[in-house]
Amino acid sequence: MLLKMWFRQESIVPEDWRVANMTPVYKKDSRGDPENYRLGRSENMTSKEENSADVNPVLRISQLDALELNKALEQLVWSQFTQCFHGFKPGLLARFEPEVKAILWVFLWRFTVYSKSATVGQSILNIQYKNDLSQIQKYQPLSKQQKLWYLIFTVGGRWLEDRSYDLFSSHSLGPTFHKIKHFINITTGLLKLCGLLNFLVFLQKGKFATLTERLLGIRSVFCRPQDVRQVGFEYMNRELMWHGFVEFLIFLLPLINFQKLKVRLVSWLKPIEGLPSYDASVALHGKECTLCGEWPTMPHTIGCTHVFCYYCIKSNYMFDMYFTCPRCGSEVQNLQPLKSKIEMTEAQAL
Repeated sequence: MLLKMWFRQESIVPEDWRVANMTPVYKKDSRGDPENYRLGRSENMTSKEENSADVNPVLRISQLDALELNKALEQLVWSQFTQCFHGFKPGLLARFEPEVKAILWVFLWRFTVYSKSATVGQSILNIQYKNDLSQIQKYQPLSKQQKLWYLIFTVGGRWLEDRSYDLFSSHSLGPTFHKIKHFINITTGLLKLCGLLNFLVFLQKGKFATLTERLLGIRSVFCRPQDVRQVGFEYMNRELMWHGFVEFLIFLLPLINFQKLKVRLVSWLKPIEGLPSYDASVALHGKECTLCGEWPTMPHTIGCTHVFCYYCIKSNYMFDMYFTCPRCGSEVQNLQPLKSKIEMTEAQAL
């Protein structure tokens, strides 16, 4: 009888569970309830998502962008700090520049890597450092030893590189200092070579963007699970349209004679017929350029009664061989300098 009841309860389990080869999660005194299965399944899925998010690799471009953002922040902090001493004696910070920079970088390290296990650039891009030396799959923050060694390698290494140049720049040093200088130069060259090799390995595998990260065993991971990226082409289409329009204008604008259009516009605004007698008298006396309206500089005529500056008429004629006078419409027949006598009283009146 007990076996029959047990088989009946087993038959209550939906067929999907047997097909999926999954074990339902039951609560006490509620065996066979589908809601219990859904709860257990959701818990398993969330735990799997958390584990997958912990080991979710970061794109290479995101890691490189984080490094560039860190450099930009350091330059911004240093420029803002130097502006505070803008009114002081020039070269005040030159003697202590490596030490001042080191102090600033220590402050940045204290409130970024030490407190959050992430640099400023990584925080912007939703990235943080993970202790890759631990065997646990879940996220493990950096240990204090790793944070301190990170400070020594990044801040201390740059300070030593900057200060060693000043220490060994003097020529009055003994042979011991020359040996130390030679050793430091060789070490610096080897570190740069190792950094280059590490970068090539990073491009291939996508882990440990810098040599410091590889030596300390710290890896970049996402802080939160990343959604599926959706590519939108609206911005790209808009940029392509504007670039095409700009290229079309660059091709079209040199073909347009703007000087000729300007002359045509002036001729439309000042009709040829019905000119007042004042215009004719001014043109005859040569007191006003027909194009610019100012006192004519090196006045010339084109065969009509109007006067032009030499630059105005010459530039318009070079742009348009069929240039016509905007006042009377006559074409350029012969460009000749104007010979006229102007009384001093009229010149003073102008």
